[in-house]
Parts: sequence; structure tokens; C-alpha cells
Amino acid sequence: MPLGEMAVMGKTMMVLTLTGRVLHDAVSFIVFSFLDILDLVLCFAFKAVDFIIEAEWKPCYCASAKEAITSSGKILVSEQGESKIVCLTSTKLRLEEISDTLYTRTSLVSEISKSTVNELKRIKLEGKSSTVTVQTSEKIKKGTMRSTLTVNSTIVEMLQGKIGGQHLHPISRWSDCDCKSCTSWTSSSKETLFVRAEGPKDKGKGDVLFIHGFISSSAFWTETLFPNFSHAAKSTYRLFAIDLLGFGRSPKPADSLYTLREHLDMIEQSVLEPYEVKSFHIVAHSLGCILALALAVKHPGSVKSLTLLAPPYYKVPKGVLATQHVMRQVAPRRVWPLITFGASMACWYEHISRAICLVICKNHRLWEFLTKLVTRNRMKTFLIEGFCCHTHNAAWHTLHNIICGTGSKLEGYLDSVRDHLNCDVNIFHGKKDELIPVECSYNVQHKVPRARVKVLDDEDHITIVVNRQKVFARELEEIWKRSSG
Repeated sequence: MPLGEMAVMGKTMMVLTLTGRVLHDAVSFIVFSFLDILDLVLCFAFKAVDFIIEAEWKPCYCASAKEAITSSGKILVSEQGESKIVCLTSTKLRLEEISDTLYTRTSLVSEISKSTVNELKRIKLEGKSSTVTVQTSEKIKKGTMRSTLTVNSTIVEMLQGKIGGQHLHPISRWSDCDCKSCTSWTSSSKETLFVRAEGPKDKGKGDVLFIHGFISSSAFWTETLFPNFSHAAKSTYRLFAIDLLGFGRSPKPADSLYTLREHLDMIEQSVLEPYEVKSFHIVAHSLGCILALALAVKHPGSVKSLTLLAPPYYKVPKGVLATQHVMRQVAPRRVWPLITFGASMACWYEHISRAICLVICKNHRLWEFLTKLVTRNRMKTFLIEGFCCHTHNAAWHTLHNIICGTGSKLEGYLDSVRDHLNCDVNIFHGKKDELIPVECSYNVQHKVPRARVKVLDDEDHITIVVNRQKVFARELEEIWKRSSG
């Protein structure tokens, strides 16, 4: 082909690519502007239905006003009969426990919606004191200096229920599924995670903890890897696959904020303590990688190996708020690819995502039946089961408090893994992963140079396990054998 024609073709491709990007950005802008308005409409619709069915409406994060909590910088929290003191001496609590992305998501319509909600709230609460200030005092020679910390009003209301020893909604709400499988935890005397355990009845030579990703379940492991482990591995290792708090068959408390501490505490109470796990390997996928790193840092002498699949570690530029940066990386408000569009709706829109959960999760048995009827494929059915069996409250808070809220913590976790842990670190990532880019795995390797990264050319976020379960089972066995030697 003559050089002139090649140059013309190159310019044409550049123009077409640029045109495509402009069109995509324009369509994304229009679609998400519409969704901004729709989310506001659904906010009022859900409040009305909540009030009709439950005689009260669930507090949401639409309001921009930050209301404070009473007392001298502390909250008395009652949990299962135990009282704990949570200090509110700075905005550090919000960064460590509660992500600001829950109530700060700037968009074209957000300012209008926030001002509208605030005005209605002002009218409703007129004549009442709606804001209590958390004050800390520092004595100085001529008097007292006071500083104010403000906290989102929804968080205040949820915490106030615990402060008074009351649970706002300990069980399902009208928009959540109330089937036997989803509510079985309410009849148990112990609120522990659902754990699928296989292997020796007594303590084996090693234990392995499997942590699934966002809107998934333990079946992600038990339906793929567990049947494919060798007899030698099953007789050597105790295998523990959990349903995270709020997902699968685990408890789904409606008054939980699903913070990092809550998730870690439940893993410890459900696996490490009752099964007397002293040293263990961890295999984690996607969101589960964050919990795996936090757990490894908390138990530095116990972890033998870390196997991370598609870890969501985004480098945060200096001067940028980590939580907001991670949210925009995970959910960039784009209509394509579809998995990114879905993540954007789940992350940016509290009420649209609740409506989606109402349709999908409350009716998960119907979707499971239709999937079995159409595909007659157990592998695809368990993926649907994992995708549908959760509550909106669990998914919404876990997404923000774990994925977005730990944006400023992951670097410290990785530094600890590099400097203070001797465990083997292995990372797997699908090159076709459209949700979490491969760069995230290389970011982890940059922080932990000893980490081994394996990029699989033909796999994506799910097929990194599902399409290659037999091969991956052998790879894991080799990792555990190498790490235990």
C-alpha cells in the first residue's frame, strides 16, 4: 500500500476514533443527566412507599447538610449488649469507617436535588433543633477553643438507633427478599457468616480462606474450585469459603453500615475463632482482595500466602481525595462497556440501585428458575444466585465503604505486606477485564516487588476462574505447597 494511502487511512481512523469518543461522551452525558433526575424522583417515591408500608421512611444520603452527633466528641454505641466508645475528634472517622462517597457524589443535577431536599427538610424541621454539634475543647490561657465536626445526617440517624440500643430494621424491609434462604439468619442465636467448610475434620496441615467479590457468594469458589482440587489437597487443607456480611446466606442486618471493621470482625468470628485457625492461606477476588489485605495486615504472622484475583488498587494522585478518585475509576459515568455502565449506576444512584435490587433481588427465585430453564447450566445458575442474593443496603454500603472508602488505606496495607509480612504474594488478572484494569495488578506489584503477576490474555473479570477452574485449582495447590515448604 502506498505511503500516501496509509497516511490518509491513519488520519481517517483518528477522525473516526475521535468522533466515536465525542459521541460516546455526549450520549453518556445525556443518559446520566436523565438518571440524575430519575434518582431524585425515585427518592420521593420510595419515601412515600416506605411511609405507607412501614410507617416511616428510610433515611437516605440525598441531603447535603451534615448534621452532627451529640456529646463531647464521643458516641456510645450498643452492640449485642456491649457498649463501645467511638471517638469523633476529627474527620478521620469518616475516612476510616464511613466513605464520604456515600453522600458526596457531584453531578449536574445533584446540586439542584440537594437544595430541594434541604429546603423540604428545613420546612419539616422548622422550629426544631435539627443539628447537634460535636465539639472538642482545648483549654488555653484565656478561654476555650472549640472545633466542629459534621457528619452526614443519614449516618447520624443509623447510629442513633444503636446508641439507644435499638435496631432500625434488623431484618428485611419490604423491598428486600423475605424468602427462607435470605432470612434464615434471623432465626439463629448466633449472627455469624455462612461458611462452607471442606477438608479434614481435625486440623490439617494448613487452612485456606476464600473471599468472594462484590455481589457474589461462596458459590463462586465451591462450584468451581472445590470439586477440582485433588484428593491430596482436600485431605491436607481445610477449605473455608464464606458469604460476606450482607451477601448470599449470611446475615443482612438493615441497620449495618457494612464498614471494613464489621466485615473483618465477622470473618474472624465466623472462621478464625470457631475453627481455631492459626495460620492460613487467603484466596480473594475483586473486592475480596481489599478484605484479604486488611486481614493479612491485622494477622501478619498467620498468613502463609496471598492470592489476589483482579485487585482493585488504583494509584491516587497527590492532592486528590482518595475516595472520590477511586469512585470515578470504578464508576466513570459511561454507558460503554456495559459492565462499566452497571457499576456506574450501582455506585452513583442510591435509589435507582434500590429499584434494581427490588426487581432482581426480591425476585431472585424467579430469575434463578428462568436461568435454569433457559441455560440448563449449573455453572451459570450459581452466578445468578450470587448476583441476586443480597440486599440493597448491604451492596450500597459495602461498595462505598470498602471499595471507595479504603482508597487511602490500600497503599499502607501494601507497604505492610512488603515490609512486615513474609508471605508469598501471587496475582492473577484477566486481560479482557473491563471492570478493573490490568494496571491495578501491576500497581500492586510496584508496591510489593516480590508479588508474581500472571495476566491471562483471553479471560475477563469472571472467567479468570469460571473458565479455567481445573487449571487454577492446580495453580493454587502449587502456591500452597511452595508457601508451606
